[in-house]
Amino acid sequence: MKLNDLFENVPDIEIRSLMSDSRKKRPQSIFFCIKGMMFDGHKFIDEAISNGAVVIVYSDEIQITHSDITYIRVKDVLSVFNKVADAFYDYPSHRMLMYGITGTNGKSSVASIIRDILDEFYPTGSIGTMSVEYGSVKLPPMMTTPDIDTLHGIMKDMIDAGMEACTLEVSSVGLEQRRVDSVDFDVAVFTNLTSDHLEYHGTMTNYIQAKKRLFDMLKPEAYAVINADDPYCRKVTENTQAHVITYGIDTPADYQVIAYQLQKDKTRFTLKTAEMEYELETNLVTKLNIYNLLAAIAALHTKGISISQMLPLIKDLSQIEGRMQRITDGQPFNIIIDFAHTPDGIDKVLQYAAAITPRGKRIITVTGSAGMKDSSRRPLIGKILNKYCDMIILTEDDPREEDPRKIAGEIAKEIKNTNYVIIEDRYAAIRQAVELGEPNDTVVLLGKGDEKYIYREFGSEPYEGDDAIVHEVLQKYYFTEDE
Repeated sequence: MKLNDLFENVPDIEIRSLMSDSRKKRPQSIFFCIKGMMFDGHKFIDEAISNGAVVIVYSDEIQITHSDITYIRVKDVLSVFNKVADAFYDYPSHRMLMYGITGTNGKSSVASIIRDILDEFYPTGSIGTMSVEYGSVKLPPMMTTPDIDTLHGIMKDMIDAGMEACTLEVSSVGLEQRRVDSVDFDVAVFTNLTSDHLEYHGTMTNYIQAKKRLFDMLKPEAYAVINADDPYCRKVTENTQAHVITYGIDTPADYQVIAYQLQKDKTRFTLKTAEMEYELETNLVTKLNIYNLLAAIAALHTKGISISQMLPLIKDLSQIEGRMQRITDGQPFNIIIDFAHTPDGIDKVLQYAAAITPRGKRIITVTGSAGMKDSSRRPLIGKILNKYCDMIILTEDDPREEDPRKIAGEIAKEIKNTNYVIIEDRYAAIRQAVELGEPNDTVVLLGKGDEKYIYREFGSEPYEGDDAIVHEVLQKYYFTEDE
């Protein structure tokens, strides 16, 4: 693409790539001087030029030292970066049906459900915490919401692969950093809002404002699908131009569950809409997943997929790795793996564990709390564990620069009348929990979900994953001991 296709009054230069990280080689690129929390791109212009930048887009006063480089000064580099990326990749989000999902909990699950169902009608891709998927392509996850250039490049690849729709998990950090400002959303879903990422946002007010950006940017013909049971639902949509659609269980809503029955391996519920009531059955479990499924149904229905068409697909949805993942290797007790790491998420998982565990049997939980994150949640987690569990094993969960034992101690302060032990090594903690399991007990592993890495002081370290450890422990120790 030519530079003069992207800017006015500039030389006729061939542009082959975009750059915001000066360390990466990008031949014939435009370098955007982005100001981040830790680094300012204006300080790395020379490095960017040495790695292929032929155009510099900047906002601050700089010293122009290269006569063969084109310099373009703008008021707002991020705004220009968004517009240029959109044009450079030929407006990919405008050429697909775009679903954006935001909220503290449930983003991955809602996105997965939408894709699972929608893919039966339109080729659908997904971008999020767990992976980037479209057609036969499956790529490892990057950030929940990729950076501006990467995001538009992925969406362009989806278009080239024949995708007609896409689900995108939209994080509060991604919104705050304006990574999706030029994405053309048709539907935006709000799942819920609880304390999270406060180490980044500082206050709940800032966190809410970040989430609100998604709905503020929606076009008038778009749909904002919001959880009516969440106290922040009206706040995030107070300035939206989009059509607001509600879903819920405890509050009257456009899509409301008026009765439900949780079982070990399925859920039955009655869905009431303005038109009629539907009896539904799904292989998804927990009340949290009823909300996730409701959000997906509402989001899909607004764009023309009838509930009758969804009914057979809802009955057997793909199990999402690390999200209420049930391990069934023949052991006589329940094992559940979930990514839940906020008090609200943990509470909902343990509510389900309590519902499926017979009276007199135990809930054994392995969990921790991430280091260098919002520490105010730790005593709240302790209270919830104390409420539901019969045995608690506190362990590491991305400790980073913090001592896992110190983190565990902060959780344990609110564990008043339940047995607990601290086992820092996560493998050993999971092994202990599995070996403690007796018939009809429920073992719950929280915090890591499907993640295959642990963040330690020196950075990211490969990790087998909770599911792989469970399979290994059952075969090596549990069944061997029974024999």
